Amino acid sequence: MQIIKRLWPLYRPGLPLVLFSLVQIGLVSLLNTAQPQIIRFVTDRVLEAGQWQWLVPGALAVIGVALVQGAMRFGQRYSMEAVSTRVVATMRSQLYSHLQRLSFAFYDRAQTGELMSRVTADVDAVRMAAGMALVNGLTHLGTILSVVVAMFLMDWRLAVVSLLFLPLLVHAIARFQRGSREAWGEVQADLAHLSATLQENIAGVRVVKAFAREEDEAARFQAANSAFQAANLRAIRLNAFWTNYMNFLTAVGAVAVLWYGGRRAMTGAISMGTLVAFNAYVAQLTGPVRMLGMAISHFTRAAAGLKRIYALLDTPVEIADHPGAADLGPARVTGRVTFEGVSFHYPGGETVLEDINLDVAPGTRVAVLGLTGSGKSTLLHLIPRFYEPTAGRVCIDGVDVRDVTLASLRRQIAIVPQETFLFSATLRENIAYGRPDATPEEVEAAARAAQIHDFIQSLPQGYETVVGERGVGLSGGQKQRIAIARALLTDAPILLLDESTSAVDVATERLIQQALDRLMTGRTTFIIASRLSTVMKADLVLVLQDGRIAARGTHDELIRQDGLYRRIYDLQLRPAEEVV
Repeated sequence: MQIIKRLWPLYRPGLPLVLFSLVQIGLVSLLNTAQPQIIRFVTDRVLEAGQWQWLVPGALAVIGVALVQGAMRFGQRYSMEAVSTRVVATMRSQLYSHLQRLSFAFYDRAQTGELMSRVTADVDAVRMAAGMALVNGLTHLGTILSVVVAMFLMDWRLAVVSLLFLPLLVHAIARFQRGSREAWGEVQADLAHLSATLQENIAGVRVVKAFAREEDEAARFQAANSAFQAANLRAIRLNAFWTNYMNFLTAVGAVAVLWYGGRRAMTGAISMGTLVAFNAYVAQLTGPVRMLGMAISHFTRAAAGLKRIYALLDTPVEIADHPGAADLGPARVTGRVTFEGVSFHYPGGETVLEDINLDVAPGTRVAVLGLTGSGKSTLLHLIPRFYEPTAGRVCIDGVDVRDVTLASLRRQIAIVPQETFLFSATLRENIAYGRPDATPEEVEAAARAAQIHDFIQSLPQGYETVVGERGVGLSGGQKQRIAIARALLTDAPILLLDESTSAVDVATERLIQQALDRLMTGRTTFIIASRLSTVMKADLVLVLQDGRIAARGTHDELIRQDGLYRRIYDLQLRPAEEVV
């Protein structure tokens, strides 16, 4: 009932088509009872009374009923499919929109393949049930009811005998539905796991090949595939058993008609046409009962899919605009960034940041250093509100980032992540991703600043070159420079650079650093640094240790102290600079 309640708003716009289809379903069900009556009439008139003139009209009447039924079946199927495709399209859009709103913390836990399975396979199961299976199920149910009524109207004694199997049939349908729901739930879950395994393997194929783990990955996929196959076979076995059991029950009804009905026809209690019509009705029950079992299978599979879909839709959006959130302003902010007693920890995990207090003036370059796991990336991610502080607040120009809209906040921040992601689109579209309305001249200016323009111009199609998925076909340095150009084009007053030159060679880094030096002028910049040259040019160096600021100051100030910065300098910065 809860599922129907949630589906109803999606069905409501197509209610006229639904009602139209339901009317046609009712008429088709009634027409199913007409053919045996025509056969009964012709049998009694032609075979018993010898009135052969009724043979041709009777045959034409059967054909006419079949044609009308065919037209109505087309109408009911098309109407419901039109509604169901609209329903699932809306549902898929809701899922996608919800996925766009979910926070980084959700994606830290989720598997891409499983999410794709919910948006594709689960939604497709709903489409099958909401369209074809619903039409067939209602048609077959209507046929069963109308046939039973027609049988009682003809001869209630024979009807009772031929339908003695009906209670067993109802029991079988109930058992089938309950078992099928559990079985198809396992199928959907195993399919999601299989999709996740496949997606992960394809995404990490270079790592797999680099470590010669193809056979191990194939074995892992085979294990997931075998589990999915086993779950499918259990569901199919369940479907085959109960469907054939229901067919057997209808066959028992046919035997009852032949035994009891034949004796009554021999005594003259019923006509031969009535016996033939009863046999036709029992035969009509066999198909609908079998197909009703298949429809139930679709419904239970859809129910399992809907359970998973609504579990995703009910996932709370942890980072969202607060009620009454204001726009940070159409103009550029000055870029003052303040951390006031900020702490952060993952749900159920240890603390990542603890009591961070920091006031960065506009235009300041801040280099952030620390050992692995010290909280460097998390510190940067709190500024655009990718994560929510568990204590304290982060402010831009004195305004708490939680009091402004996410869109207006993130328009003021440009980010170059450590792992560059490029879309399967042209180089121009990738650079202009943050500003789709940018002119070609602005795109090229950003590319020049990132020292990637000459390379793009050397390509046969220039800026219209389509890069492969995730930028396949470009070197790490080229992808990094395109990502930098994308960030530069936004012209934001705050820059977040997460080791943005880590994937380039020395010569390219020097060119990029020159461009960044010009660009960072007048902008507040946070840099997760791994090169001494970056640290030495910073106005402020923050050294993180166990989530706290262990030291702060300039390079010259910190190098004179015998502390953590000096150890990092000796272990990481000086050896790297000597190599350079």
